[in-house]
Amino acid sequence: MLAKILILATLALILISLFSALAMLFKNDDPGKRKLVVQALTVRISLSIALFMALVASFYFGLIPGRG
Repeated sequence: MLAKILILATLALILISLFSALAMLFKNDDPGKRKLVVQALTVRISLSIALFMALVASFYFGLIPGRG
C-alpha cells in the first residue's frame, strides 16, 4: 500500500513540474527567465528516472509482485 502511495505521489509531482514548465514557457518572454523552464523540465526528468529505478528495484526485491 505504501508503494502505491509513493508511486502516485511521484506521478503527481511529475505532472505538477510538467505543467509549471508549460505555464512558465507561455508566461515568460525574457530569455533569462527561460532557465526556470529548463530547471522545471530537469526536475521532471529526474523524477521520472527516479520513479523508473524505484519500480525496477521494487520488482527485483519482490515489493511489487509479478504477473506470473
